Amino acid sequence: MARGAADSITARLRRSAHRVRTALRKSGVDYFRGDGSDWIALVGLLLTIPAIACGTIAMPVWFSPAALVLPIVAGGLLLRPASLLGLYAAAAGAMIVESLVLGPYLEGPARVTPGTVLVVAACGFFGLLIAQFRARVGVPWRRGGTMLFDLRERIRVQSALPRLPQGWHREMALRPAGGQSFSGDFVVAARTNGGRTLEAVLTDVSGKGMDAGSRALLLSGAFGGLLGSLPPHGFLPAANGYLLRQDWDEGFATSVHLVLDLDSGDYELFSAGHLPALQLHAGTGHWEEKAAEGPLLGVYDGAEFDPIKGVLRPGDVLMLFTDGLVEASDREIAEGMDRLTGEADRYVTSGFEGAAWHLIEAVAKDVNDDRALLLLRREP
Repeated sequence: MARGAADSITARLRRSAHRVRTALRKSGVDYFRGDGSDWIALVGLLLTIPAIACGTIAMPVWFSPAALVLPIVAGGLLLRPASLLGLYAAAAGAMIVESLVLGPYLEGPARVTPGTVLVVAACGFFGLLIAQFRARVGVPWRRGGTMLFDLRERIRVQSALPRLPQGWHREMALRPAGGQSFSGDFVVAARTNGGRTLEAVLTDVSGKGMDAGSRALLLSGAFGGLLGSLPPHGFLPAANGYLLRQDWDEGFATSVHLVLDLDSGDYELFSAGHLPALQLHAGTGHWEEKAAEGPLLGVYDGAEFDPIKGVLRPGDVLMLFTDGLVEASDREIAEGMDRLTGEADRYVTSGFEGAAWHLIEAVAKDVNDDRALLLLRREP
């Protein structure tokens, strides 16, 4: 009987402990996802303040009164503004206690000086500004970096080129301005017509880097949905209409749309104010500009886009690129294109393996603009 009662008590204790662990785990997960209350962080930081104060009083040589900035800085990153004010009140109380116990700052080192108060107050002020900014944006600090990383990866995935059949080589390289993670240049591509046709769209959104990254993300998703859902001649008019409906202050973009028959090598090139493409004719070793006509996207409704046709024979190469690759303040676009083709000639014998990345590095490494290069080669 006694053993049964003991087992029952033990079982109840285990169930209670399991419920406590589950609740704590759920609260921790919700907190780090940015969905839960910040009471766990607040309690933890509140406990550090008396610990720091006791250390300062007991061993002032090792624990400076200015050490109170540590929980204050952490609170600015982790807590909501209302909770942060409570933490500041506790820190102010701890400084008052330290000052009373240690005595006036003129009597020796390791005292609470006016400079210490100013440092702690300044850290608290900037921490409150950060917390208020996070509260307005609605993105917790612990989730902001994850969200930006996810956005960057979405752009990268959307810019991936589909696998092509044997006899074709494709590469794409993208370099944002200033070494940032976000770019106003992007590529969307898909195989349509039962896999026989490759459609690729290279777009350059107005602006550069972070300023254009959010618009590029929105447009890349929209363009990816339009690509393959419309006949080739309807893509740019639909994209132009979509851009006009956004009503952005700086809402224009240039774009080039390639429609390539992977069986025959025949292609059509539609352009919306974009730079000409460059085609290498393997038979002559000559680079030819392929310039289609069409206005910028997002300028006026009812725009028409007339394609130019061509064919990629075995050994031929087609390059699509944005203006950051060939345009600079100290040179003309024609000069930049000559430099690009001159560097590209070095890869003729090697089959252009890894050429896209190296070409950007060779001709536009230090350019403060977004750069993108799409390269297609039909194997001999």
